[in-house]
Amino acid sequence: MEWFFIILLVIVIVVAFCSIKVVRQSEVRIIERFGKYNKTADAGLNFILPFVDTVRAVVSLKQQTMDVTPQSVITKDNVTITIDTVVFYQIIDPVKAVYEIESLQKGIAYIAITTIRDIVGKMDLDSTFSSREQINSQLRQILDEATDRWGCKVERVEIKDIKPPADVRDAMEKQMNAERNKRAIILESEGKRQSDITLAEGKKQATILEAEAERESSIRRAQGIRESKILEAEGNAEAIKKVAEAKAQEISLVYNAIMNSKPDDKLVALKSLESLEKISNGPANKVFIPFEATKALSALGTASEMFKQDKK
Repeated sequence: MEWFFIILLVIVIVVAFCSIKVVRQSEVRIIERFGKYNKTADAGLNFILPFVDTVRAVVSLKQQTMDVTPQSVITKDNVTITIDTVVFYQIIDPVKAVYEIESLQKGIAYIAITTIRDIVGKMDLDSTFSSREQINSQLRQILDEATDRWGCKVERVEIKDIKPPADVRDAMEKQMNAERNKRAIILESEGKRQSDITLAEGKKQATILEAEAERESSIRRAQGIRESKILEAEGNAEAIKKVAEAKAQEISLVYNAIMNSKPDDKLVALKSLESLEKISNGPANKVFIPFEATKALSALGTASEMFKQDKK
């Protein structure tokens, strides 16, 4: 009786172990019942019927990477190159990924290989190096459309490396060296040309500035001379004015003095003779006296002597 319970307990434990399935995060399990799809077990604790339900496949829902075997491809200009590609994909429908294709990765690899050959075969060698983004975009689009019925989504396709033959690489390196030397010569000549232009512009600017400075200096000298002459003329005019004012004041003083002294005819005649004497003192001055005036002058001379004696 005890053995019966022990065997029964073992059977229960085995049945419980077989009926309980723990699925990890980002994974699903495809459950079949009698060889037919039954359900998809999601992450967590799941129960199945032992000996009736079986796990067909464990499918990862994480994004996966797949290296496509490097392939030799002939370009449009008949150059054989080797292309190494990597594909990033994710399973979005586990049931299709299990039942629609035998091997999902092989299907993706075959489509990638044929697509690469088709795309690169339409390009020349130089275009394959300069159009990587275009090739990646076309590959991703074609692979995504082809794998959609397999429950797979191609997220990204990247060309890791493009290897041309050794002789082509040598020719390309020589061409690149020649291009670099050509660009260096062009840049050097452009630099020399720019330097010559800059020097010429500098000389031109210096000449213009020198001419402007000379012109400004001439204008300032002329203005200085003009202002000096104006000041000199103003000074002379002021001096003449001062002299005239002094003469006028002197005459006014003399006139006032004479008027205050109340001169008679003799005094006036005497002053006239003194003035005549001063006029005739100059070496270049000649005074012509009419004969009729000699009598008057004699009378004036006598009056002068008398005036001097009276004064004494």
